[in-house]
Amino acid sequence: MASKANADESGNANAKAGRAPSMPIARDPAVAVAEEFEAARRTGTRQAFELFIARHGDDPLAEQARAELKRLSR
Repeated sequence: MASKANADESGNANAKAGRAPSMPIARDPAVAVAEEFEAARRTGTRQAFELFIARHGDDPLAEQARAELKRLSR
């Protein structure tokens, strides 16, 4: 019964009256792709660049990943 006494009108004991539920701010997709490319570059393996290209083949950074693949195969 004590939890009912502490609950607000919505029935949620943890909700704060008058505040909208908070949601995380959406990430910029370009930043996420750039971070993935940098991770592939740090790893420096053929497999890492192939995975990046498979995930982001139409992104401009995919051309750089393809260039890195060519460089690795020399």
